[in-house]
Amino acid sequence: MSEHTVAKTGELDEGDRLLVELEGREIAVFNVDGEYLAYTNWCAHQAGPICEGTLSGTWDAEYDKEDLEVSMEWCNEDEVLSCPWHGWEYDITDGKSLTSKAQLPSHPVRTEGDDIVVSL
Repeated sequence: MSEHTVAKTGELDEGDRLLVELEGREIAVFNVDGEYLAYTNWCAHQAGPICEGTLSGTWDAEYDKEDLEVSMEWCNEDEVLSCPWHGWEYDITDGKSLTSKAQLPSHPVRTEGDDIVVSL
């Protein structure tokens, strides 16, 4: 497994991302609430550049069978990554698709001093 220092911790604020090329692959490093996460820039649906998509939230719905009403709540703000090609959505905290069994290819990330290090 090879290790790559991609940035300093002070260069990647919460909510930011950094797209880098490592060993011929585009990898994005995200700062999600102070935790660094790295994913290959590849969507499971037609190989779109997922890491270049928008971060937003999603709707959670509940259906009350007795009242026959649906209640909706906006949740997971800044934790849902949408592919810019076709809108496939993934939970950025674990890389899982919101609508399929797909998962983003992830890579271990750690900090060493003030360096952000990604392993491939």
